[in-house]
Amino acid sequence: MEAEKVSGPVKSLAAFLIRYSSPHLRSIVLSPDPKLHYSLQIHFAELIDEDPPLAHLVFTQPTDYLRYFDEAALWAHKIVLGNLPFGEKGIEKNFIHVRINVGGSPLECPETFPSIGRVRVKHRGILLTLKGTVIRSGAVKMYEGERTYMCQKCKHMFPVYPELEARNSIILPPICPSQRSRPCEGRNFLYVENTIVCHDYQEIKIQESTQVLGVGVIPRSILVILKDDLADIVKAGDDVIVTGILTAKWSPDLKDVRCDLDPVLIANHVRRTKELKSDIDIPDDVIMKFKQFWSDFSDAPLKGRSAILRGICPQVFGLFTVKLAVALTLIGGVQHVDASGTKVRGESHLLLVGDPGTGKSQFLKFAAKLSNRSVITTGLGSTSAGLTVTAVKDGGEWMLEAGALVLADGGLCCIDEFDSMREHDRATIHEAMEQQTISVAKAGLVTTLSTKTIVFGATNPKGHYDPDQPLSINTTLSGPLLSRFDIVLVLLDTKNPDWDVVVSSHILAEEEQDKGKHDEGLAKIWPLPMLRKYIHFVKGYFRPVLTKEAEKVISSYYQLQRRSATDNAARTTVRMLESLIRLAQAHARLMFRNEVTRLDAITAILCIESSMTTSAIVDSVGNALHSNFTENPDQEYAKQEKLILAKLRSVDGSSFSDMDGW
Repeated sequence: MEAEKVSGPVKSLAAFLIRYSSPHLRSIVLSPDPKLHYSLQIHFAELIDEDPPLAHLVFTQPTDYLRYFDEAALWAHKIVLGNLPFGEKGIEKNFIHVRINVGGSPLECPETFPSIGRVRVKHRGILLTLKGTVIRSGAVKMYEGERTYMCQKCKHMFPVYPELEARNSIILPPICPSQRSRPCEGRNFLYVENTIVCHDYQEIKIQESTQVLGVGVIPRSILVILKDDLADIVKAGDDVIVTGILTAKWSPDLKDVRCDLDPVLIANHVRRTKELKSDIDIPDDVIMKFKQFWSDFSDAPLKGRSAILRGICPQVFGLFTVKLAVALTLIGGVQHVDASGTKVRGESHLLLVGDPGTGKSQFLKFAAKLSNRSVITTGLGSTSAGLTVTAVKDGGEWMLEAGALVLADGGLCCIDEFDSMREHDRATIHEAMEQQTISVAKAGLVTTLSTKTIVFGATNPKGHYDPDQPLSINTTLSGPLLSRFDIVLVLLDTKNPDWDVVVSSHILAEEEQDKGKHDEGLAKIWPLPMLRKYIHFVKGYFRPVLTKEAEKVISSYYQLQRRSATDNAARTTVRMLESLIRLAQAHARLMFRNEVTRLDAITAILCIESSMTTSAIVDSVGNALHSNFTENPDQEYAKQEKLILAKLRSVDGSSFSDMDGW
């Protein structure tokens, strides 16, 4: 590109690129492949500081000025190429694309950063930024982005850019566009051979997050076109922030058919925010509150634990076992990866099986509020994708549509009516829960999607629950699927006069508590925002390791289960051992510790015991629905610990002769 052919805007933009991106331009110049499409990242905030009028033009006229920016990048890289020091050899590149990152700039305002559902005609033609989750991803195609024509009258050659909005149709100018003193006015143009420039092209669809929507609002989606170096950098389930130009697609060659304008965002910059999915800013003073809280309860740690658990679904009376299980599930254990790369998941799964009216859906909705990223659905699924993933045909092309488990990657997936899943979902949810991936081979689309999510399910028993029958018979869920859950709690609405009295008193007293509106502080009951911050903090801060004491307790219990289990149930005990470790680690995090003690191991055993119809430790487990908070939880735990250790002594008396010293 000769200097005399460079327009004023291109010179201004090139000067800015040389000042602020010389190291990046130099790395592009030294790259060996001249046919690749290279990206040059520019922060819009820096452009505003350097040249506000130019930044305003880039914002208001991005169609022209983004093209000028690409031309300026090519010109600037040639200048850098010519000024390389002696001994360094660079290669001239054909394609450099400037990508505008609006993060930290004034463009992060509601007018230029609206939700997808609020995109209107007024946003057309400006530099627009949208945030959403990728729900569909198409195949990477090739499209023609430029070709050169020559005027047969004056021999002037000029580029023509096919209109992407009109299905890539080519519209030639009415007269020769040569800028001469005497206009040519030629009307016959000839295509110049071998001047077609092709680009990579991919269509994805992003949907606004349901976390920011009100009740009853349908999440909207929009088509996004990724070109060149942006193609194939995101997949279904990814959270993205896309900056680009809003336009519309139509079909110009369909006669006698009404032309519908479909909004589409031609992307200029794409930023994945998967690593930011669960970020919550926790101030230092809040962390000091956590430390002071456990310092105050150092003599009675389980009383402090009860204060935390009372904050979980406080509108539901009692149900201590369920609230403890919800807390341990949301916190989770530590993922283990061995030397061969085999992963053992750290996320726990919870299933509530109970009669109608036992509060299952209340716990599901409250758990979704506690998680920073959550998806609530029913077993039937809210879209054609259901829970996992499916292939859908859109505009003659097969695309992958992500289901609830993929969209909840990195968070929590709450599934009500778990037993009403489609057969397709039942077959694939096994892999999603254990290996935390979904392998897809549909309509020629073969891929693997990540489902690193916590599954919290709820279901009703099939008819009247029969305690003498196994859980798979009572719920119509298969044994292998049930074995994926770390905790399965059965809530039976049995007639208990004493329980009915305290529950009715609690419900009637709630209105009086609302009128008082008194602040009890962390020592009594934790509010929802503080509980969210606490769960997020302990998950990121603590990575508990098992002590020798905890290992001995868990190993003894595992051996006891192997002895008492039937042949069919014995297959799941290895999975149960992994669940025990995860729950013990989660309890250590809940107790604000970095090591798993005997207390954590025995609490994990009690949770596993509560999810069994027949117990290897105690003769009668009891109904989890009637479990309540005790006045002195530390004294109650001492009794349970004594009972469990007495049972574990029977495993191998010679090997565990030192149990008395525990």
